[in-house]
Amino acid sequence: MPTLLVWHGYKFRFYALDRGEPAHIHVVKDGKSLKVWLTSLAVARNVGYNDREIERILAVIAEHQSEWIEAWNDFFGI
Repeated sequence: MPTLLVWHGYKFRFYALDRGEPAHIHVVKDGKSLKVWLTSLAVARNVGYNDREIERILAVIAEHQSEWIEAWNDFFGI
């Protein structure tokens, strides 16, 4: 489970069991969880985050989008 970034307590990571799905990132903090598709930056699933938090998280993901897609491809051998 590579953790790509810890930012203000938010952990940005993906999981080895995510193989076979399109590139995405999970963001976890304080029992909350967000799944975001890396190519479109669309929210796939949200458990507990409010709109303001999601906006801030998406901005961070956008900053790292290219490098995280590359990390996904490297990890899964794509």
